[in-house]
Amino acid sequence: MTRTVSAAGPTLAVVAREAGVSVPTASKVVNGRADVAPETRRRVTEVLDRLGYVRRRRTGPPKPYGMVDLVLSSLDGSGAAVLRGAERAAHAEGLEVVVSTGRHLGRDRLDRLAARGTAGVLFHGDGLTASQHAWLTRHRVPYVLIDPGREPSPDSVSVGAADRQGGRAAAGHLLALGHERIALVAGHGRSARLAGWREALAAAGLPHRPEYVRRTGPDEPEECGARRRTLELLDLPEPPTAVCADSDAMAPGVYGALAERGLRVPDDVAVVGFGDLPEARWAVPGLTTVRRPLAEMAGAALALLVRMAAGEPTDGLPVELATELVVRSSTAPPPAAGAGAAAGASRPGRAPAGRRARAGGAAGGQRYAAETL
Repeated sequence: MTRTVSAAGPTLAVVAREAGVSVPTASKVVNGRADVAPETRRRVTEVLDRLGYVRRRRTGPPKPYGMVDLVLSSLDGSGAAVLRGAERAAHAEGLEVVVSTGRHLGRDRLDRLAARGTAGVLFHGDGLTASQHAWLTRHRVPYVLIDPGREPSPDSVSVGAADRQGGRAAAGHLLALGHERIALVAGHGRSARLAGWREALAAAGLPHRPEYVRRTGPDEPEECGARRRTLELLDLPEPPTAVCADSDAMAPGVYGALAERGLRVPDDVAVVGFGDLPEARWAVPGLTTVRRPLAEMAGAALALLVRMAAGEPTDGLPVELATELVVRSSTAPPPAAGAGAAAGASRPGRAPAGRRARAGGAAGGQRYAAETL
């Protein structure tokens, strides 16, 4: 027997009949209500997905002002900058922002999001799964990805930073200071930064040294992972004179590992971060880093979302905002040949590691701790 579904899609009554529940119960599931038994919700959700039910949007003329949702991976670090940028841009557009956090958006949360009548959604962080993307597309909810951690799908609209350019700038700055043994402590993603770093070294005629690239694990805290990887670099027969940290959140781990071995920044080893988060300005010595314009990225994403909600076309191409090298006090020319570059070496007449008082640029009062993690 073949079931016929209208071109407009299945009605809620059809969904209820297929799931063996009443129409009001099916409506509760569609609208994200909490007063539904888990097994009933699961059964209705399966039918909704199988039949391709699309929740009907509220009727009436489109409103120029309303509400948008902002889903953040966290409220710390980069998330806080994204929130500031989105709120500032939304205020200028006359929009309210509903903020939620969490990397995992299940069907219940998506249903509640749509039930609010949102004009669209800004997602910050790791991006969307295929099922989340399909749900949003099917329900005609416009969305924009802000700084997605992995390559977005071709039909997603995203706003990011020119990280490849930033990687080249970080390595190029160290090369200009005279460094040749430049290492990278990287996360498990962010391939654009690594590509830019490699391009700068290749352009300078330096051979590729795989031992100078160390990655933290996917479930490893960034600071702890960076500390461990930096210690591994310092144990090499020819340790680096400069370390590029893949994010400012890794820089405390790099600073800590160097202090543990009696090495100082930047006298013995220069350090560059990535992001220009507040931690970079608080560090002593102030962290040279690559600024990623997170607040501006959020503002650009909201402007795109407003256009999409109004039915205006977009070219669908990823938007990349320029990065900028911010030079502070953590970088200097490499030590002279044979002047104590070996890991763990101490220099006579110098203060012990971790006691350095010099600050520069925008460095503030807080210093990266060198504690064992």
